[in-house]
Amino acid sequence: MASDTERDALSASDVVDTAEVAFDELCGALAARDLKGLWSRPPLQPEPRPMTRAHLWRWDTVAPLAKQAGQVLDLQGGDGQRRALQFCNPGLKAGTTEALFGAYQYLEAGETAPAHRHSPAAIRFMMTGSSVYTTVDGDACWMEPGDLVLTPNWAWHDHTNKSDQPAVWLDVIDVVLVATLESVFFEDHPVGMQELIGHGVSEQMFVGPGLQDASALASTKPYSPLLRYPYVQADAALEALHDLNGGQSVTLEYKNPVTGGPAIPTITCQMTRIYPGGPTPPRRQTGGRIHTVFRGRGRSVIGGMEFEWGPGDVFVVPSWVPVEHEVTETADVFIGSDQAVLEALHLYREEELSERQEVTGVFTPNTGANAPGTGPSDGEPPLRVGALAERRLEGTKR
Repeated sequence: MASDTERDALSASDVVDTAEVAFDELCGALAARDLKGLWSRPPLQPEPRPMTRAHLWRWDTVAPLAKQAGQVLDLQGGDGQRRALQFCNPGLKAGTTEALFGAYQYLEAGETAPAHRHSPAAIRFMMTGSSVYTTVDGDACWMEPGDLVLTPNWAWHDHTNKSDQPAVWLDVIDVVLVATLESVFFEDHPVGMQELIGHGVSEQMFVGPGLQDASALASTKPYSPLLRYPYVQADAALEALHDLNGGQSVTLEYKNPVTGGPAIPTITCQMTRIYPGGPTPPRRQTGGRIHTVFRGRGRSVIGGMEFEWGPGDVFVVPSWVPVEHEVTETADVFIGSDQAVLEALHLYREEELSERQEVTGVFTPNTGANAPGTGPSDGEPPLRVGALAERRLEGTKR
């Protein structure tokens, strides 16, 4: 006969086994009904742990491939409507950041890319080329190096290169965000290219800072009615900001001149000018950020990893990962991010850190040096980030 102690031990074992069986039965019953208990998921973390990785793509690697795409893909022959080389973040299933795709788009001399429209919004930041324009709902917006052009949600847009040289510009599009919300729509233009209303129509409505055509109707659209932001104006504004505030860097944001809000509701567009003399204070912000170097050379420390960069290079800073910059020559860096979305949802945070980061490694980009067909064609000069980066502006063009 079992003793009292043995009977107590058996009873306790029976209770534990019964509880485990009951828990397993509950989880099985939930799963059979497409349910899951919150307790089975990892707990919320005290701060973001992004899947987006800090990463960099070099101009010297991407530009030859863009030129190769120009030789291989015929836009008029059914090979696709755009030669856009997307920057694919290795930490993500899709996207350059968690919300945005960045890409370099290539357009051959004398070429056009047909019109279409889509629910994702996009921006164009010109890197190299001249006498190129993007037509947005009939308004032909000239694109010179350093210019920003908007192609808002559901606006018709096509591209035209009137020069004898190829052109490359940066695309930033919120397609990852829109696809996550299952709201992507797309439509080809019925006749291929738009009829032009004129060149620079939106710019003619805004003749100077804070000045607008008094006879123009108030814009009710959710995006900026000003579609082109010339680099000559950004350049002057950055210098004025630095004269006023000093410091290692200054940043301006491209705004809707009517509302004061972001130029595009889902994409915050900024330009940062960094000056030699020391590192910028380390900062971190929510939301992934795509940095494109328009001119200058330097390095950034992102989450302890050092990234060296020069003109045309593109790098990503993930959400809530600290970053600091230091340059050997004055640099202009264009930044596209989802900050506008986070601000609208009251999720945006930023802070400046009191101590510089310890460098724990140096990033080595994947150049694919041994892959076939990655070099420039024989006898053809390499694409260079616009002459604007070397000679500055001789005056406003178009």
